[in-house]
Amino acid sequence: MNGLLLLTDRRQAARPLPEVIEAAVAGGARLVVLRERDLPRDERAALADRLRGLLAPAGGTLIVAGPDPLGGDAVQLSAAGPYPPPRLGLVGRSCHDATELGRLTTEDYVTVSPVFPTASKPGYGPPLGVAGLARLVRAAGRPVFALAGVSTAGQVAACRAAGAAGVAVMGAVMRAADPTALVRELSTALVCEPSAALSSAEVALR
Repeated sequence: MNGLLLLTDRRQAARPLPEVIEAAVAGGARLVVLRERDLPRDERAALADRLRGLLAPAGGTLIVAGPDPLGGDAVQLSAAGPYPPPRLGLVGRSCHDATELGRLTTEDYVTVSPVFPTASKPGYGPPLGVAGLARLVRAAGRPVFALAGVSTAGQVAACRAAGAAGVAVMGAVMRAADPTALVRELSTALVCEPSAALSSAEVALR
């Protein structure tokens, strides 16, 4: 499992959330995590249905943050629980350190954060950095998506060089004037050759 995992945040979105997601899908996004946990369940379920409709033609998957899949078969859970995770088609979990990774059981993937400083959550951290990410990738035992502050191809390459299967992006895409172009740029960096990724990673770390 690899690629770009896109997390939603309608408050940061430069245009209505479904329009941002539609543009991101056009750029290659295939995994979208619906957050918006403050919405009433019926509104959130309706939004989930709408986003699934945008992803389905491209073969994409909507993952719902929290244990309720809102009629789907994919969730991303917090580090706090529940444990054990529900039996669904795809289950991810948000983790931040080795202790949280040590609680994993049957989860299919994890996000690890914060990797870089992030405008979405100022003061969130301290950032793990690429070296910290690499340590947690080795401990995870499953695909890791590097989360927080990822907004450039160089950062993507650095995360890939650290062993991450992919990156998780939120604010950069939500705020982008052209989500299609940004997702395409980040997705292209994900599939470059390892030697090129290492070269780009060195640039990103200078």
